[in-house]
Amino acid sequence: MDRFDNSLLESIDGRTKLAGSNRMEILLFNLGTGETFGINVFKVKEVCRTPIITRTPNMPFGVEGLISLRGSVFPVLSLSKVLGISQPGNSLGGAMMVAEYSKHTLGFLVHEVDRIIRVDWDKVKAPENVANSAHNLISAISEHAEGKLVSILDVETILANTFGEAVVGDISPLESEHEVNLFFVDDSSVARRKISEVLDKLGVKHKHAQNGLEAWTRLEAMATHAKQCSRMLHDELDLILVDAEMPEMDGYVLTRNIKSDPRFDGIPVVMHSSLSSEANRAMGTRVGVDAYVAKFDADVLANTLRPLLSRGR
Repeated sequence: MDRFDNSLLESIDGRTKLAGSNRMEILLFNLGTGETFGINVFKVKEVCRTPIITRTPNMPFGVEGLISLRGSVFPVLSLSKVLGISQPGNSLGGAMMVAEYSKHTLGFLVHEVDRIIRVDWDKVKAPENVANSAHNLISAISEHAEGKLVSILDVETILANTFGEAVVGDISPLESEHEVNLFFVDDSSVARRKISEVLDKLGVKHKHAQNGLEAWTRLEAMATHAKQCSRMLHDELDLILVDAEMPEMDGYVLTRNIKSDPRFDGIPVVMHSSLSSEANRAMGTRVGVDAYVAKFDADVLANTLRPLLSRGR
């Protein structure tokens, strides 16, 4: 298979250090429509020319078939079709991004891959009031040097829409003598919905935020209120669950803020992320997370939370 120059994707150590600096790297690409799209570089394993694809019957809409690449067989999606912006007669495009998501490998067909840009997370915004036919599949909007907007894909929602959402099966309720409260943050609507299902089955009360900065603002307000009432926050909040990559403040910086603030002493922080590599787990450990869970396995999430939530106050 004819491969592109993947040197821009090879500095894993540098990208891991970047994750803790509240900055991200975005791989830019286009789908032949004039719009610029992006995906977090952490998710991309390599870029290659569009391969020969084996067509298979009964595939979901947008899935062009399967390919075999270096010992792995995985599905290939046409992003222009999935996003609903494919034009009649359009080819599959000239490039494929091979992405790893929650330990699964997928191919994303695009018209053309451009380059990598580096942006501060606080410049990555939620896509409110953005007129875009693919709006529901965009998790965030940023801007690159030329002043053009970049629409960052919500990979979780794309995969849920294409292959179906993960099923949350039977989960035994948590056994606790007191009301258990959890705060979580995730920028994906699909992830928030599935996390809520797990917590509801555990019998855990929960509140949530949609990005890292909103989460930190709300957590600070909770800590301030508890202090004003001469109470310890860990008597009111049992655990904080954070995503890794989020607009405005990533989960690593959020965790560092929490762990460096004595008002949050005694409250475990669990990172729940589709970035499931050992490098990302190591970064989570460095900023102080108490556990790291790859998305999305409801049983694994519940079993990780259960002992941390069963601690006595």
